[in-house]
Amino acid sequence: MKKITIALDGFSSTGKSTLAKQLAKELGYVYVDTGAMYRGITYYAMQHDLVSENHLNKEGLIKELPLISLKFNFNEGLGFAEMYVNGENVEQQIRTIEVSRLVSKVAEISEVRAKLVEQQQAMGKDKGVVMDGRDIGTVVFPDAELKLFMTASSVTRAQRRYDELIEKGQQVSFEEVLQNVEERDYIDTHRDDSPLVKADDAIEIDNSSMSKQEQFDVVITLVKEKLGK
Repeated sequence: MKKITIALDGFSSTGKSTLAKQLAKELGYVYVDTGAMYRGITYYAMQHDLVSENHLNKEGLIKELPLISLKFNFNEGLGFAEMYVNGENVEQQIRTIEVSRLVSKVAEISEVRAKLVEQQQAMGKDKGVVMDGRDIGTVVFPDAELKLFMTASSVTRAQRRYDELIEKGQQVSFEEVLQNVEERDYIDTHRDDSPLVKADDAIEIDNSSMSKQEQFDVVITLVKEKLGK
């Protein structure tokens, strides 16, 4: 049976991961959350005092990269793979607002991106993969058969992120989350190495006013077209 690579790029909090998980489950594909990989390295850097709000020990982090092992282990009870850093399950820790504030700063480092892009390409070499991130269709898999670029207004995305964090019991304000979303947008689109841009052959989907089901219906139709179904 024909298998394709599906690249999902776009701004933070556009529901890329949710959509990617839905697609992978429907198609029986491997799902790779590249954002979790960058968050994993960010969490490691935080734990080792290599990054904070007003500090980044770039050279120190680059030296530590060979010591950082990232793995996804599937959790049958949850129905998705969780991120492990050096054998420790950090799925909850990497989803905090503190990590969100610093992840774009770490993702700017070329050596970090090179390490993760190499791993991501290895994960998807046999196709049958759904991968979401910022540079999947432009850098990781420029030849992906289906490229999607997800967007929504910053206020809509901040509200989604805020609701998600409150549901997890985190103490945050909407203004704090909105500021984080807008700061990440700026850093992601202005960094020198692999900035967030829409690939020329990507299909843009603005899901500001779409439900998750409506979005899935639109995308699964595009997938079936690519598969010739």
